[in-house]
Amino acid sequence: MDNRAASKAEIQDGGAPTEQAKGRTRVYALPLVIFGVISIAFAIGLTLDPSEIPSVLIGKKVPEFDLPPVQGRTLGLSNKNLEGEVSLVNVFASWCKACKQEHPILMNIAKSKVVPIHGLNYKDKPDDAQAWLDGLGDPYTRTGVDLNGRVAIDWGVYGVPETFVIDKAGYIAYKHIGPVNSKTYEEKILPVILKLQGDGS
Repeated sequence: MDNRAASKAEIQDGGAPTEQAKGRTRVYALPLVIFGVISIAFAIGLTLDPSEIPSVLIGKKVPEFDLPPVQGRTLGLSNKNLEGEVSLVNVFASWCKACKQEHPILMNIAKSKVVPIHGLNYKDKPDDAQAWLDGLGDPYTRTGVDLNGRVAIDWGVYGVPETFVIDKAGYIAYKHIGPVNSKTYEEKILPVILKLQGDGS
């Protein structure tokens, strides 16, 4: 081995890292970088209010659907029922604890007759849904039974409860994720309703 070859071998063995070693370092570092990015995104996500997550459907027409009514009711729900007047669509289920929390608010909204509320019953047993509305009161003008959750997916529902404000032309104007309380209704949802009712939209 000549001097040049010997020097090259020494550099590879104990001197500067070879291209192969550099490649291995990059491969090992990649999972750490990915983990770091995911951790940062997760930390940011924890600081967000889930009720403020924007919906890609805001400003878009209500998806086409046609559902039968909750057991014991006569009026089902379809996209055609959501045209002609401003309305609320509330996604609920009897097994949902947060739905029980917001139910008195929905009853009060229904009594005020400011806006009709329609219910989208999500992945519920027919007997349970009927017992829920019979026992707690029925704030809904119409209900639709979404047994397999397909319609809720089309609506971009993250979970129950969720509430949508629909304009007179059948477009989604606002979405609230989580239970509606008095403050949320009065400060966020009601102003949207009144504006839409006054706009003639």
